[in-house]
Amino acid sequence: MTAPAPDSPVVLRVAGRPVARYVIRPGLPARLSPRPYLHPVTTLAGTAVTEFSPADHTHHLGVGVAVPDVEGHNFWGGRTYVRDRGPTELDDHGAQRHGSFQLRDPDGFVEELHWVASGTELLRERRTVAATELTSSAWALDFTFSLTNVTSGPLSIGSPATNGRPGAAYGGFFWRARKQDAPPEVFTAVAEGEAAVHGARADWLALTGQGSPRAAGAGSGGGWTLVFAGATDATRRDPWFVRTAEYPGVGSSLASAARLPIPPGGTAVRRIVTVVADGRLNRDEAAALVRKAVSQ
Repeated sequence: MTAPAPDSPVVLRVAGRPVARYVIRPGLPARLSPRPYLHPVTTLAGTAVTEFSPADHTHHLGVGVAVPDVEGHNFWGGRTYVRDRGPTELDDHGAQRHGSFQLRDPDGFVEELHWVASGTELLRERRTVAATELTSSAWALDFTFSLTNVTSGPLSIGSPATNGRPGAAYGGFFWRARKQDAPPEVFTAVAEGEAAVHGARADWLALTGQGSPRAAGAGSGGGWTLVFAGATDATRRDPWFVRTAEYPGVGSSLASAARLPIPPGGTAVRRIVTVVADGRLNRDEAAALVRKAVSQ
């Protein structure tokens, strides 16, 4: 069997079915803060549950890690929020550059990435991604990232919220879902609706949508559910960033009330496990699947 080319996308498979495509070296303009990403991601029946560079936010790139402020450099893409000025076009974008794979298999990979801005590497990331079957209609994406400060001085991670824009603590793991005719529903074990769950801390958070365009040859689309869970204590302490009305997206916020400092040689680690399911799950079904996913 011929080995894949080093720069070719990784295709993740579950039970022999392709469920996600990981692009290693995207040819994107600097304004989008180029970075590796997963897209498309689908349910086992083939329903697409990610969006890539949509018109409303061209810098939203499927599933990945994006941070709007790493010591003043934009690794999120698009405009930068500047205190007392608002969203501003700046030439401050960084890029996440694929370094190498330590492991590359059909069900996952381990990758080293370099976060570079203005010709300097600020962070070195170890990213571990794995796809696992849960049931005949659900699988789990296990995504861990470790960010190490490789500079000689301290640096910190911020967000528009820490820079003066309340409610905009985005930055970290981020999943841009597909925009549909009706906004998706969102709920946790104890709350529901964007206003109630945005900015809250919860062990898990579910996003459910209607049937959407499917991959060729896929079965019928009866809706979909994504259940996001922090799989470590540090990850569970991060609030959720949630959008449903403006666009469908869920992230885990690294910097909400205050900047996240990383000393020289220090590392920040987060792990998010996402259940990708066909159908619109209720609370009990979502909780049961996420327990199974996190325990594997």
